[in-house]
Amino acid sequence: MTEGLDVLRRLTEEIAGREAQRTRLVNRLRREHAASWEEIGRACGMTRQGATRRWSKTLHAASFGGAADAYHRGRPPYPMSAVEWAVPRRARRVLDLGAGTGKFTRLLLDAGLDVVAVEPSARMRDQLAVVAGQAAIFEGTAERVPLADASVDAVVCAQAWHWVDPARAIPETARVLRPGGTLSLIWNIRDHTEPWVARLDEVMHRHTRQEIDTEPEVTGPFGGPERTEIRWRHTLTRQDLLDMVASRSYVIVLSDAERRELLGDIGDLLDQHGLTGEITLPYVTRCTRVSLT
Repeated sequence: MTEGLDVLRRLTEEIAGREAQRTRLVNRLRREHAASWEEIGRACGMTRQGATRRWSKTLHAASFGGAADAYHRGRPPYPMSAVEWAVPRRARRVLDLGAGTGKFTRLLLDAGLDVVAVEPSARMRDQLAVVAGQAAIFEGTAERVPLADASVDAVVCAQAWHWVDPARAIPETARVLRPGGTLSLIWNIRDHTEPWVARLDEVMHRHTRQEIDTEPEVTGPFGGPERTEIRWRHTLTRQDLLDMVASRSYVIVLSDAERRELLGDIGDLLDQHGLTGEITLPYVTRCTRVSLT
């Protein structure tokens, strides 16, 4: 039996290595040769939909590091009221999970909190160190947090929970929280009630429709969710908006030709609506908070 288990372990490692190699090849075919999902699916014995489901999320999640500068320039900030709602007043030490380039981390520091930031991308961490150098910064993921048990009062995850595996991330988050600690999940969503913003999203999602659950269920050792929405407006330049589009994961993984065409169409849309100077983009910040029972 021991020999059989060793063989199974080796086969699993070989399969994982081959799968990583296949993912890298898919990424290269998409970015350098503009291969369509239909062509990739056919080469892998899959339908177009099957290939999209299999690789789209993996490539998107891994894409941010190469566009860290554009990500930080283009992504909107968060209203301070989101921090005030997400982090209990009694909390002192807070974990920012999937901290990215430090947009939310900076607000946590400005609120006078002792902040630990965990981010898997090395390039994102480099930017994070510039923006929020007072935080303790670690490499890690929601599924493997490099902190001791019961070491933080609150965990926040801004614009990142949709990339994690909740079955592994929920117990790992509970592990690092002190008794009664909270987990808050936060997303900035563009307000589609304005027609030009709705059209902007249509163009942005031309190649991939990314559905994000901004009111997720968090089960396990946590109690029932509390939720709130904060409406606000972000003022930015035309180039800032183009950087925001370019920083989206589903745009980063496009081929160069597809990306140039999409950004050109976004520019045309802005021209059609007379948005040539300062632009005001409406947002809704959606927040979910659960407490450790």
